Amino acid sequence: MFGWFRKGVARPQPEARWIVELDRDHPRVTDDRSGVRSMAKDDLRGVAVETNDSGPWGTDVWWLLFGADDRMACLYPLGATGEAALLDYLCALPGFDFAEMAKAMRSTDNAVFPVWRKEDAH
Repeated sequence: MFGWFRKGVARPQPEARWIVELDRDHPRVTDDRSGVRSMAKDDLRGVAVETNDSGPWGTDVWWLLFGADDRMACLYPLGATGEAALLDYLCALPGFDFAEMAKAMRSTDNAVFPVWRKEDAH
């Protein structure tokens, strides 16, 4: 009954129950309740990191992806399964703000850090 409690048996972190996938045209996020959200890469207009004061026990860092209508299209927690490919893609976007991302990763407050915004082609 308490097999997970035995020494040496690691329990998966709750964030790992989220699945992040990236194919050629779409990032897709499956949340811990099997809800799936995706968007076209071409519709991506903004990226932010949201932090909260629930760490280290709570899920305290979230990635927010905003779509063509400037509304949040997808979100996932830091530590989600498969996040590396999407994070590599996001960090390679022109104008990605690494300094702002670093501030977010150090934050223990309730805050939102915009790290990328698509420039209008006017």
